[in-house]
Amino acid sequence: MAILPLAQSHELLTGDIVQEDHNNGTQVADPERRELARAAKARAPGEAADMLAEYPASRIAQVLQDLPPALTQDIIAELPGGLVDGIMHAAPAATVAQWRVNGKFATGTIGRMMEPVRAVFRPDLSVRDTVEQLRPLVRTTFITYGYIVDGAGKMLGIVTMRDLLFADDQASLESIMLRNAFCLSPDLELAGAMKLVLDRHYPVYPVCDRNGVLLGLVRGQTMFEEQAFEITAQVGSMVGVEKEERLATPLKSSFRFRHPWLQINLATAFVAGAVVAIFQDTVDRLVILALFLPVLAGQSGNTGCQALAVTLRGMTLGELKAGQERALVIKEAWLGALNGAFTGLVAALGMFIVATYQHNPNALLLSFVVWVALIGSCVASGISGAMVPLTLKRFGFDPATASSIFLTTATDVVSMGLLLGLATLLI
Repeated sequence: MAILPLAQSHELLTGDIVQEDHNNGTQVADPERRELARAAKARAPGEAADMLAEYPASRIAQVLQDLPPALTQDIIAELPGGLVDGIMHAAPAATVAQWRVNGKFATGTIGRMMEPVRAVFRPDLSVRDTVEQLRPLVRTTFITYGYIVDGAGKMLGIVTMRDLLFADDQASLESIMLRNAFCLSPDLELAGAMKLVLDRHYPVYPVCDRNGVLLGLVRGQTMFEEQAFEITAQVGSMVGVEKEERLATPLKSSFRFRHPWLQINLATAFVAGAVVAIFQDTVDRLVILALFLPVLAGQSGNTGCQALAVTLRGMTLGELKAGQERALVIKEAWLGALNGAFTGLVAALGMFIVATYQHNPNALLLSFVVWVALIGSCVASGISGAMVPLTLKRFGFDPATASSIFLTTATDVVSMGLLLGLATLLI
């Protein structure tokens, strides 16, 4: 019998279930099909839909079966209705049914990532009959588990290939199945699902609704790929790069994605420039301050980026619980004060040396101004690094969306304003 043995032990799998591999184990031998699937994965859904729309519906249906289910749903949503009808007619019935089920769930949920269940059996089926039904399936699909459901589709348990191999031919599946199988909810967000499967490391998990009805399967690989994409996209989002942009994104689309955020960044830079303009007389009188403006901006900017990175990580991993926001902001403010105090001593020493070399009579006072300004700047940047993503999330935006742009504006304005303002008041 061409069935692979189970890699994990029988005891380990009680309540923790796995199943088929990518593409349901189907080996794609068509070079054009492989290339189209690769090209579609490298593009945003809209661009992938435009590329695939040039091909017949039957070819598109084949390619969509080779893509991650969530990406398939996004591409289908971008295709014309008439073409979608042709694709649904050309694809296998089980696959189409799964696509329709997946389309009912929100983007980013487990339900969006489901694949069809291939090995489904009734509990009263004998081992002999189960093996006979599996024979044609294993020729095209890699199957590790059979799923036992009742007449209403509710999952009762799973049966492993190992158990089938050693069980008596006349034994019923109900007598050898593993009960209380672990499953995921289709409404569960990806981040929440990742926490649940973090210690399990199984290839595939069953997905059941609130009534226990088996809706589909989600591969562990798919979940980790989606999570990896979210993490890599987060870095770009911080500086205004859209998640949809890839290396294969056309020049025109990349320009359209990036340029609006650069205009916003330019506008915020004018705000920082306006602060310097307000204290133009002080800059003209104490030109030496111009040497330390980028020092304060850079140091406070790094402090803010540290706070931003920790905050985003905590939000992504779910470590930041409701009600902990205030404590987080206070902690980052204290870290900013401590870091600013110690780095400020070095900066103040630098100011003292430069001012003394230039025979400035206010060398000591200028050093004090730099020290206090750097402490205040780091405190403000720490608070901003925590507040920016929290504020974006509160208003319904992605916490990472252009957070670096907003943070840079806050740190530049505060650092320059403090340095020039204190110098104006004290010198």
